[in-house]
Amino acid sequence: MTTVILLIIGSPLAWWLAHSRHWSRNWVEAMVALPLVLPPTVLGFYLLITLGPHGPVGGLWTWLGGKQLTFSFPGLVIGSVAFSLPFVVQPLQNAFAGLGTRPPGFLPWCYRWLGRVL
Repeated sequence: MTTVILLIIGSPLAWWLAHSRHWSRNWVEAMVALPLVLPPTVLGFYLLITLGPHGPVGGLWTWLGGKQLTFSFPGLVIGSVAFSLPFVVQPLQNAFAGLGTRPPGFLPWCYRWLGRVL
């Protein structure tokens, strides 16, 4: 499940980071690389605070009727995606930067749509 989510989130994010000159690019790149800089215990502590029943994400999830995210399978998947995201995005970003502006195999209409969305 984590691999599928990483491919769905990581590929477009890496393409955007490789080709965008938006003002938020550096901020997003720093957030993606954060798990590489933080020790795993600190990252786990931040995830527990965020996903806990009184945290911003966990509190909203519980308020919307979901079960507690901490120490559950959905929480495990979220933590795994957060920890693994830089290992997917950074290599893909370098690959997309080396390809040029148009990824190979994309249909022209798909490329125009991606250009407008991202």
